[in-house]
Amino acid sequence: MAENVATPVKKKKHFSIPGGNIIIPMFIGALINTFFPSFLKIGGFTTPLAQGSGALVGAFLFVIGGTISFKATPAAVKRGGTIILTKIIVAVTLGLLLGKLLNNNFLGLSALAIIGAMSGANNAMYAGIVHDFGDDIDEAAVGITILSVGPYITMIALASSGLATFSIVTLLATILPLLVGMVLANLFPAVKKILNDGMNASIVVVGFALGCTMNFQQIFVSGASGILLGVIVTLVGGAITIWTDRLTGGSGVAGAAISSCAGANMATPAALAAVDSSYQAVAATATAQITAAVVVTAILTPTLTAWVAKRNERKKAKVLDPVE
Repeated sequence: MAENVATPVKKKKHFSIPGGNIIIPMFIGALINTFFPSFLKIGGFTTPLAQGSGALVGAFLFVIGGTISFKATPAAVKRGGTIILTKIIVAVTLGLLLGKLLNNNFLGLSALAIIGAMSGANNAMYAGIVHDFGDDIDEAAVGITILSVGPYITMIALASSGLATFSIVTLLATILPLLVGMVLANLFPAVKKILNDGMNASIVVVGFALGCTMNFQQIFVSGASGILLGVIVTLVGGAITIWTDRLTGGSGVAGAAISSCAGANMATPAALAAVDSSYQAVAATATAQITAAVVVTAILTPTLTAWVAKRNERKKAKVLDPVE
């Protein structure tokens, strides 16, 4: 009698939307605001949720602060500091040039969108990519790269250039939730675990609230410019961070892996509009553009990093086995 051979069960492949944990609730919020805007004004807890993006972004920054660790090796500090500082400098330079020389409009993109999208990276994506293609130093560098989260870099750049107006106290008030979350998490491991566990939930809520301030017309109009923004973030910013990574002893993998746009960056326009009313008119457009950039860079950044890693392998192979 023949033995029964167990047939291996094929795992179903699940379709995944890049940055879906913030993009999907945002689109749901935008759907409601587009077709049933009066529903969001019925009062109770519904209206504060739909219109309270400022408070929710503050809570979001508090949770993000809990993910930042003070511990990092000197080599990780050097590599992480190099690539994230380069990314920030490129973002601020491009944004300010756009704001000052191009009347704050480059094919529909504003300085707010450029700096907001480029100054921070998807650190979860970075950690996953360098785990596959990088070394131990690249992985440890995430403890430094995550320091760029939040809207404060964009706020400082725009305020120092005269493109935004608010006081130092306002800036401190914006950063404070992040700092408090960071300090508490580093002092109390239990708090750090709670905040880390709450990250995904807070992203979903913030995404929905941001969506409730937008409509599909803004999203569709901003789509093309948002795609362009994503290309700029990964290809222009990535080319420079790869170069500085290699310049300081890295392989270029970390520089490529940091060339993304984080879902958290989508909260930057709302945060800035909350402290400078002149940005309220463009906040929704910039948010839609950054949203598109999140999706585009989620595709381009892993592709760019894989190309850099394969190029490194080919170079190494040529050194070990040169062709005569």
